[in-house]
Amino acid sequence: MDTLTRRKFLIASGVTAGAALAAGAGAYTLKEILDTAGWQDKAPDAKTLVLITLYGGNDGLSTVIPYADPAYQAARPQLAYQPGEVLHLTGASGDVTLGLNPGLKGFADLFNRKSLAILRGVEYPKPDHSHFRSMDIWQTGSPTSTANTGWLGRWLDATGGDARHAVSFEPVLPVVLAGSTTAGAVVPTGGRQVQVPAGLAKPQSGEPPLQARAARAYADLIECDAMVSKLPQPSASPSAKSTGTAAVNVLDTQLDLVARCVEAGVATRAFSVSLGGFDFHADEKDAQRSLLGRLDTAVTAFVNRMAKTDNGRKVVVAIYSEFGRRVRANASDGTDHGTASDVFLLGTPVKGGFYGAQPSLTDLDNGDLKFSTDFRDVYATLLADVLGTDPGKVLGGWTGRLTGPL
Repeated sequence: MDTLTRRKFLIASGVTAGAALAAGAGAYTLKEILDTAGWQDKAPDAKTLVLITLYGGNDGLSTVIPYADPAYQAARPQLAYQPGEVLHLTGASGDVTLGLNPGLKGFADLFNRKSLAILRGVEYPKPDHSHFRSMDIWQTGSPTSTANTGWLGRWLDATGGDARHAVSFEPVLPVVLAGSTTAGAVVPTGGRQVQVPAGLAKPQSGEPPLQARAARAYADLIECDAMVSKLPQPSASPSAKSTGTAAVNVLDTQLDLVARCVEAGVATRAFSVSLGGFDFHADEKDAQRSLLGRLDTAVTAFVNRMAKTDNGRKVVVAIYSEFGRRVRANASDGTDHGTASDVFLLGTPVKGGFYGAQPSLTDLDNGDLKFSTDFRDVYATLLADVLGTDPGKVLGGWTGRLTGPL
């Protein structure tokens, strides 16, 4: 394609204006992330954080299942798993009272290999049942006042890092990576194949910088979508009655891109990826099991892949959702918005096992679980033990920590 025709296409399609806007918002190409592999700006033993957000409010009691508690069966007569259905887990004391959802076979194997830590009863004070407010609190790390920066964005501010030190492979930059002076980089990935002339992805001599950047973005998008097209296509959303983010399984692709970056030795210290669709108000059991199976497949493959390289063995994966669900099932064999739930930590640096007290199913707060672990303790531990930063500078002087998992 000649330069004139190419420029007309880019201008007519709005690509140059879009590229300018995206550049201001921290949009980068995969190549620009991989280009940081030559930087010498981190210690040889520096770890990498991969943060996975489960949008919709995952039901923790159907994920890490207290099958031996009579109150569990009583509260969920149709929704509860029977002891023979769950993947039994043995704690440090040898007790077998909890099990994983049957869709999490890979997670069960990682737990048995001591590479999965289950942090129980995690939440923030005075929890909010709104998806938007609760996710805002989780991503900003600020439960007591409204904040417009994310906790990893403030980490970027505190370290004075380049935007590419924190990267999101999501459609837009999540709040968690937005700082006051620095924002993380976003590399959008799609679920479709891009049909554009190959010439659009090739730089042309003498063209303006934004048009050259648009060309690189096209090349990157084509590469990412080619990867998507090679993956098994996910089935339709497991439940039309799930009202959370659509459950398109792009997590496999996101984590594959993260793996490529880690293996290449990029400068990025924190990655953000996500999976949605966990808001099951009706017909939850089979739908959630299917969605957890997608999570299990993607994360287990990623963790096992990371265990094979020196860079990968420094990766810690953290998985959370904005809230858990009510203890008692509703009349539609689903669950409504609740409170405390589990956070998972995975990877070679993790010391597997159970951490934090198991919330009572009978001593409730107006039908909700009472939390036993403050989510800022989790963030402080990740900041200190993975990102090597003083958590107080990021979390407003917070001094709590977890003992043991890292």
